[in-house]
Amino acid sequence: MYERSSQQIPKGWIETTLNEIALWGSGGTPSRKNNKFYRGSIPWVKTGELGPKYIRSAQEYITQEGIQRSSAKVFPKGSVGIAMYGATIGKLSIWGADLSTNQACAVAQPCLEILSSEFLYYFLLSQRYALIEAGKGGAQPNISQGLLKDWPICLPPIDEQCRIVDKIEELFSELDKGIESLKTARGQLKVYRQAVLKHAFEGKLTEQWREENKNKLETPERLRTRIKKEREKRYQQQLDQWKTAVKTWEVEGKKGRKPRKPGLLEQPEVITSNETKSLPKIPSAWCFVRLCEITDIGSGMSVNNSRKIDNPIKVPYLRVANVQRGFLDLSEVKHMTIEMSQLDSMALKQWDILFNEGGDRDKLGRGWIWQSKIMPCITQNHVFRASPYFPSKEHSTLISHWGNTFGQRYFEEMGKQTTNLASINKTVLSEFPVPLMSIDEQEEICKQIDSMMTLINAQLDEISAVLEKSTTLRQAILRSAFSGKLIPQDPNDEPASILLERIRAEKTEQEKTHGKSSRRKTGEVIV
Repeated sequence: MYERSSQQIPKGWIETTLNEIALWGSGGTPSRKNNKFYRGSIPWVKTGELGPKYIRSAQEYITQEGIQRSSAKVFPKGSVGIAMYGATIGKLSIWGADLSTNQACAVAQPCLEILSSEFLYYFLLSQRYALIEAGKGGAQPNISQGLLKDWPICLPPIDEQCRIVDKIEELFSELDKGIESLKTARGQLKVYRQAVLKHAFEGKLTEQWREENKNKLETPERLRTRIKKEREKRYQQQLDQWKTAVKTWEVEGKKGRKPRKPGLLEQPEVITSNETKSLPKIPSAWCFVRLCEITDIGSGMSVNNSRKIDNPIKVPYLRVANVQRGFLDLSEVKHMTIEMSQLDSMALKQWDILFNEGGDRDKLGRGWIWQSKIMPCITQNHVFRASPYFPSKEHSTLISHWGNTFGQRYFEEMGKQTTNLASINKTVLSEFPVPLMSIDEQEEICKQIDSMMTLINAQLDEISAVLEKSTTLRQAILRSAFSGKLIPQDPNDEPASILLERIRAEKTEQEKTHGKSSRRKTGEVIV
């Protein structure tokens, strides 16, 4: 409920309820079966449209006949609407014109010459979370008109109401300006973060360092040769393991599936200038290689609960939702059952690079590096893993940064689109061009990126913290306003007790008019 200070209420104020200071009602929905009730000239506001301080139009309009043949009503300009049910509960707006609404919206018609619409709006705004909390209890929270009518309020004199509203709007305006500046700064920092990565892959971050160390650095051609030898060595190991597995399978009576032979080790085609024309121009000391030249690319396991398994083991696996652009979301990791013999080949290894296979087009190739936060762990078949032949944090981080920035355009262009899904295959990922530089320079680039990103992220965190505090500050302003502490009281103001008597008289008159309007069912504005 409404929490008021235990101290005495300000002089000239009076305790009352929302029922005492306004006439309450709700709208209705004309039958959808009759087209004559819709596409009229009367704005029909639904609760999802509430939220702006003033609302003057609607997404849908109904007819005069729709008003007459249903419980729908038109409420006058200056009324205050508040959503009572569902996801929009507590959202509110002031009617900036004569508007109708549906039954999910409660509408208060204040005595406009006695009670400020803006004052009522800000009071309800200050009580929104308390109202939602009080409305909990069913399958979903809801606010009833009865709850609203019984809700207590400390009412100040009408002139003080206006001064309170003016002060709230002055402070909110200053707060909004500050928030807008913070959001602008946040946007600029995000642009700067992209610029850091762009400069990194153009070689600008390490340009001076590279010049100072040019006689000490391994050429990319030499590194490429070493990686090739390691690739061939790994392939031979896989062949040997396969041969051993086949012999074991034969000795055990050929139970289960025959072990699959590793695919042929193919030499990647030379990268053409046409493939790199949309990519940044890299330093002459670097070169482009295909991803399959420097990593062993594999896919994950499909989820299949009906799969027959001789020696099952339940393991965690990563889905597309876990693999975000630049980070892994491990807050919810699901499990699947696989054959024990498959675990070693399927398990993620430290510094594996993850790439999403499909989803929305902007999610293609999205990913980050695996840092063994969960062991063991595999991937679903919609997530590729690329295991570097020379694994290191810096090597994997650079490849992932590259894939999340310049690779995004490549994957969008090369991906296939079906009705509801875009996807890339292993071939597209294997042929992905990646810049290669010496191991030492990889470490230096990551060092500089980490240093700059640490500063950027610290500033972004600080902005987020201030933006979160702005919500608390806004509530503090409202709390101060409705406890009489935001502005000083004026002893010359007419006491609210006298105001309340006038409101009661006015409300009685409104109710009489409302009753006549309801009986006539003419659909004219309720006043």
